[in-house]
Amino acid sequence: MNKLAIIGAGTMGHSIALSAAWHGQTAEVFGVDAHDVERAQKGFESKLQLMAVNELIGKKEVQEIKSRVTFHTSMEETVKGADFIIEAVPENMELKHKVYRQLENLIRADIVIASNSSGLMPTALAEQMDHPERFVLTHFWNPAHLIPLVEIVAGERTSEKTLRQTRKVIEQMNKKPVLLKKELPGFIGNRLQFALFREAQALLDAGVASKEDIDAAVTYSIGRRLPVTGPLQTADLGGLDIFYAISDYLFEDLSTDQKPGRTLRELVEENHLGEKSGRGFYDWPAEKSKAVQDKREEALIHFLKQDMEAE
Repeated sequence: MNKLAIIGAGTMGHSIALSAAWHGQTAEVFGVDAHDVERAQKGFESKLQLMAVNELIGKKEVQEIKSRVTFHTSMEETVKGADFIIEAVPENMELKHKVYRQLENLIRADIVIASNSSGLMPTALAEQMDHPERFVLTHFWNPAHLIPLVEIVAGERTSEKTLRQTRKVIEQMNKKPVLLKKELPGFIGNRLQFALFREAQALLDAGVASKEDIDAAVTYSIGRRLPVTGPLQTADLGGLDIFYAISDYLFEDLSTDQKPGRTLRELVEENHLGEKSGRGFYDWPAEKSKAVQDKREEALIHFLKQDMEAE
């Protein structure tokens, strides 16, 4: 059993703690102040109850999971006795460097520090560390307690020992680790996700279809296949000769935009930032936000149940 220290009590931080505790690990979570901790505890409890309602866990497990997670406002208390650390603070390089300096003054040189960054390069993140060989990037996906994927990315000086230990910890959390052979912006998942997002923006800006129909074209087609077969396996099943022929003429016509699309730019300039501001591509009244997020979590729970049955 691992004792994890998670630095950052936001959505990702407390979700990672939930995932770890669910699979027998203890997790100490650091929040910057009492308000941060209180918000994290409420989010943790809400996610835990939804898992129970959907019978992903039993009533006895709820209490066991809760007993394995402790929240702190002291970083020193959080990392005391920890054998693996996951940093989940906001995506700001200067802030992360500051956190690593604090951590290196509090822990042994052999304790792994893993960052949950979704895009910053591990070599750059570790450049000011005294022991960059023990640094690695572990990109969990939101919601971290329900999505199995964790991308593991080494920096130029990350040791093989660190990678082995990291993979072991991630597997003990019952996650599906994917090891990148080289670091690059966006890793694998976000590069694929944003390739689709770029094309969706281009279709919307060109007036090809409504936003609702563009989304429906994904959720009612490839979205149904992707939980089982990724893009390369899908091509194998469809016939590589066919996929080659389509690639040969379609690639020339796909979006190659180097900047965000017109509609997205206008929305951001007008501070319409999506669900968190109440409006984005769609309007997000509170009841719709809750309904969509609950539906998404229930779908993810359904897939997790299938995974568990297959094991």
